[in-house]
Amino acid sequence: MVAATLKDVAELAGVSVKTVSNVVNGYAFVKPENRRRVEEALAATGYRPNVGARNLRRGRTGFLALVLPELSIPYFGELAGLVINAGHDQEWNVLIEQTLGTREGERATLGALGPHMVDGAIVSPEALHANDFEELSGGVPMVMLGEHAVDVPVDRVGIDNVRAAEVAVRHLVAIGRTRIAAIGQHPTRGTAALRLAGYRSALTEAGLPVREELIAPALNYHRRDGATAMADLLALPEPPDAVFCFNDLLAIGALRAAAERGVRVPGDVAIVGFDNNEESAYSLPSLTTIAPDKRAIARAAVDLLRRRVSGEEGLAPQQVHVPFALEIRESTS
Repeated sequence: MVAATLKDVAELAGVSVKTVSNVVNGYAFVKPENRRRVEEALAATGYRPNVGARNLRRGRTGFLALVLPELSIPYFGELAGLVINAGHDQEWNVLIEQTLGTREGERATLGALGPHMVDGAIVSPEALHANDFEELSGGVPMVMLGEHAVDVPVDRVGIDNVRAAEVAVRHLVAIGRTRIAAIGQHPTRGTAALRLAGYRSALTEAGLPVREELIAPALNYHRRDGATAMADLLALPEPPDAVFCFNDLLAIGALRAAAERGVRVPGDVAIVGFDNNEESAYSLPSLTTIAPDKRAIARAAVDLLRRRVSGEEGLAPQQVHVPFALEIRESTS
C-alpha cells in the first residue's frame, strides 16, 4: 500500500498543499473550515508525517538524551517515564543511559554525545567535576537535574534540598522526637550534602544537639544500605527515637531493620523518607516522605532544553526550583 502524500490530502480536501502543511505542523493561522476539511482528509487517507524529514529540515535529530545514575532506583525510573512523556509533547524521542553514579560512567556517557546524535541532554550527575562539563559538553545543550556543588553555566531544575530536609526534621521535632538520626551521608553526592545541611540546620533551630554518632553513612542508596545503617543506629547505647533518611529506599530498609528487632514504628522510632516513590505508600507502615513534584521537574527540564535548542538569545542559565510537600503517613503518626 502506497503511503498518502500531502498532495493526496490537499486534493481530497480541495485546498493547497501549503494549507495541508500548515495544519500538519500546527500553525494557528488556518481558516476553521479549511482546517476541518484537512483534518477529515488526513483521517480518510491515513496520512502520517515524515518526522525524520521534518527534523532534518529544522536542523534537529529528534532525540534527546536522559542521563541518570541508576534506573533500579524508583525515583529515577519514575522520572524517566515523565521525561519521556514531556519529550514526546515536543516531538522528541528520549534515549536513556545510566552511569551508576560514578565519575567514569558520567564522563564516558557525556563524552559519547554529540550534536549529530541528540539535540540536547538532561543529566542527573553524581560525581562530575566542573571541568568535566566544559570538556565533555561538545556543544550539546544541557540541563542538569538536582542541586549540585559543581558550578557550571548550565540550566538546573530541582527542589530546594536544604529546605526540604528542614521540613522533614521539623516534622519529627513537632511530634516530640529529640534523638533524631540521619541516614545517607555520602562523600561525593551533592544532594546528600545539602540534605545533611538541612538536617543540621533544623536541629540547631529546635535547640537540639547535632550528635555525630546519629549521622549514618550510606555508600549506595539502596534498601540494604538503609537496613545496615538502621541496625547500627539501633545498637547504640542510646538509640534514636526518629530517623530522617535521604531517600525512600534507605527508609524502607530502615523499616525492615526495625521490624526484625521488634522496634515499633512509629511508637519507638519514627521514620521519614525522601522522594515519595510509589512503594512508600504501600510499605507497612506506610512511609512519611518528602514528595517532590516530579512531573514539574520533567516538564521544566524539557522546556528549558527546548528553549536552548531553539536558539533563544540572551537567555542566562536558569535555576528552577519546583515545589515539594511533606506526605505524612503511618511511619510518623
